[in-house]
Amino acid sequence: MGGELAFVAIAVAIFVAVAGAGWVAAGAMGDGRKASQRKALAVGGGQHGLQRGKRQISALDQTAQRRRQVQETLKELEARQRESRKRSLTLRSRIEQAGLNFKPSAFWIASGAVGIVTFLGALATGQNWMIAAGVAAGVGLGLPRWLLGMACQRRLKKFTGEFANAIDIIVRGVKSGLPLNECLKVISNESPEPVRAEFVKLVEAQSMGVGLDDGLRRMLERVPLPELSFFTTVLLIQQKTGGNLAEALGNLSTVLRARKMMREKIGALSSEAKASAFIIGSLPPAVLLIVYVTTPAYMSTLFTDPRGQLMLLGGGLWMLIGILMMRGMINFKF
Repeated sequence: MGGELAFVAIAVAIFVAVAGAGWVAAGAMGDGRKASQRKALAVGGGQHGLQRGKRQISALDQTAQRRRQVQETLKELEARQRESRKRSLTLRSRIEQAGLNFKPSAFWIASGAVGIVTFLGALATGQNWMIAAGVAAGVGLGLPRWLLGMACQRRLKKFTGEFANAIDIIVRGVKSGLPLNECLKVISNESPEPVRAEFVKLVEAQSMGVGLDDGLRRMLERVPLPELSFFTTVLLIQQKTGGNLAEALGNLSTVLRARKMMREKIGALSSEAKASAFIIGSLPPAVLLIVYVTTPAYMSTLFTDPRGQLMLLGGGLWMLIGILMMRGMINFKF
């Protein structure tokens, strides 16, 4: 009995020893496989990380290159805009901005005719020839330019009011799949004046082989507005660097509409000051006219005596200075 128990104990011990050795061997093999798997994952992860790092570096290089292109484009546009501002100060450019077709020589002939008529009218009223010559020079040089400036401002105001709608046409056309040139043709056919006339010239220039940048630069010379300058900048940057044109022009349209609303709000807020300036500026001539009509003998000395004529000339100059100062105080530009 004792021998049988000893034999069973020995067998159990041998079984436990063999099982332990097998378990240890299996664990070692499993650890080896896990280590190899971890090594493979580490190597693969490193290669993947290296590739991802290269892609990130490439994306950063592309972003930097695009930023450089945008900066170069902006510098070029700024230089062109400075040149266009210098050209826009010439008489020929002012005539084009007003939408007129006559030559500068015709303008000078008309100015001379106005000056001569004013001089003869002043002599007919008994004024001194020196006073008449000074008034004729002021009217001949100032009145035609004032009328031309009013025509320019009226046309530019109409262009600003319709330009945001033209940009919306481009946005809708680009979103629907039309190329930019076709959108410009749609504007030249369907937009009201003066937007239509300017885009007709742009489309005709492109059909004759003129590049988009040159065509926009010429249009900016004819219409020197910040809104058109923004539009030109967006198109040229998108043409050189790419991007979502519809989104960029949509944002520009929103900004232009906000500028228009702000301009109208400022005009409404400053209307009281404009009315006051108009009343103050019109009071002295109105009082002079009333007194001259009621008691002409009392006022005739101012028009016949040289000292009275000088007093009238000085008063007119001071009135002009005051009107210009009030105009500068109530006109807001942004």
